[in-house]
Amino acid sequence: MDVHRDFAQIAIVEDGLVIDAGRVDCRPEALRKWAAQLTIDDQVALEATGNSDAIATLLSRHAGRVVVSNPLKTRAIAEAKIKTDKVDARILAHLLAADFLPPVWLPDNRTAMLRRMTTARAHLVRQRTRIKNRVQAVLHRNLMPRPPVTDLFGKTGRAWLELLPLPEDERASVTSLLRQLDFLGGELADTDRAIAQQALSDQAIRRLMTTPGVDVIVAVSIIAAVGDFSRFESPDKLVAYLGLHPKVRQSGNSPAIHSHITKTGRASTRGMLVEAAWIAAKAPGPLRAFYHRIKQRRGFQIAVVATARKMLVFAWHLVTKDEDYAFARPSLVAFKRRKLELTAGAPKAHARRGVGYDYNDKQLRRFERDLVEKSEQAYERLVASWQPSRPAGADRIDFHPTVQAEEEPAKA
Repeated sequence: MDVHRDFAQIAIVEDGLVIDAGRVDCRPEALRKWAAQLTIDDQVALEATGNSDAIATLLSRHAGRVVVSNPLKTRAIAEAKIKTDKVDARILAHLLAADFLPPVWLPDNRTAMLRRMTTARAHLVRQRTRIKNRVQAVLHRNLMPRPPVTDLFGKTGRAWLELLPLPEDERASVTSLLRQLDFLGGELADTDRAIAQQALSDQAIRRLMTTPGVDVIVAVSIIAAVGDFSRFESPDKLVAYLGLHPKVRQSGNSPAIHSHITKTGRASTRGMLVEAAWIAAKAPGPLRAFYHRIKQRRGFQIAVVATARKMLVFAWHLVTKDEDYAFARPSLVAFKRRKLELTAGAPKAHARRGVGYDYNDKQLRRFERDLVEKSEQAYERLVASWQPSRPAGADRIDFHPTVQAEEEPAKA
């Protein structure tokens, strides 16, 4: 099936012969009517698009197998000289018949819902950023000074904005932008509440939040992108799935060349991990020591991406082994979980100590911080003598017949 928004072009391969079977409408009623003729022996292939998950879910109730292919890996279609709907459908049918079609994993209903929620939140955040940039642009083109406060859009910052001598039309523009910002802030709060309610009872999300720098949004983004962690045999495969491993080019006897990360998978989750890595690089613990060790050799940009990769490896171990982060600070974890409960709509504990109140105890925070700093120092001592490994075969001496022939008489 070569799927479009309104229809799908059908091609059938049977007994080595390919047949163009026309088009089917991509509405549920038409798809159900067409799928009713499928049997358990039939297989259906389609490329991943915006509506492919819904179509695959509907067809999987009738066909024996439904394969959603990765369009980035279906090079036969992308590089075709003649590209039409019929040609694309035929190529998909041939690749499926030969079992050469690279499939993608279809998420379950809850994972798909979390993906939609995190995508909607990211869209709201981008809209808010655009509006803030437009307000800054108004100040810039009217030669206004820099804001004297950190948060221009807080209570003090808005009071400062009201006193600026802006032209009448610019003042109206700023007022309109602030109204839009307030509206989007309310929508973002509602989205955060819905995400927190989904995360409240998820043990995997609560375990991921024990890692420094990982809050509920980062943890939910990881769960939404990965889904079932057990489908990855090792953390390296999970790292490759989210595109945090380097590209490798190697041919013949030449050494392998490693370059930038592949950036495959969900870019939003990868960005969340990098943001979390920046926070983890400032918090005491082995992750901070790891960041500084890489930074000294490769620079801060490579170091923060390497830290994000390390945190994803931790996520695989925490979820698959059902364990918390070994160097977590208990009071900070309790504070993060209490914040999650409040975001989900739990009542505030007025006039009494809540679950996360211990984080307010400065002496306890200092004690836990000292313990984590000792683990950071232990990691530094452990890796102090480590040296970068050489590529395989770098120390190998090639066989040179002419040199050997000259040396043999001397030995004799």
